[in-house]
Amino acid sequence: MNNYEKPFLVSGRNTLIHKNKKLDLVVVNDDDDPNIIVTRHGVKLFTESVPANRAEAKERYMEVVDISSSDVFGEVKTLLFIQAINNKEYKVDYSKKGTDLFIRIHQENYI
Repeated sequence: MNNYEKPFLVSGRNTLIHKNKKLDLVVVNDDDDPNIIVTRHGVKLFTESVPANRAEAKERYMEVVDISSSDVFGEVKTLLFIQAINNKEYKVDYSKKGTDLFIRIHQENYI
């Protein structure tokens, strides 16, 4: 049994819930898709290099979340909803990468 507490929850088929404000989530979807970062302030593009392993991520106060891995969603997603700690739900539409519609606020005050 793994005692490691994840800083996020998975809800439904395409919703990721950020639950630990001390760790940022680096969300990786597919090799061709841009990476995003979920902080306590919201969601934005992640332009830095992705940590190579868990130890490097921990040093940078991050957690890498590969949403296509079997312990998260198990498949590459085109549409992803992220509930951030700032009481906003973001809609990430990978079919619109490179445009202003790629990351946008879907719902204010989801709680």
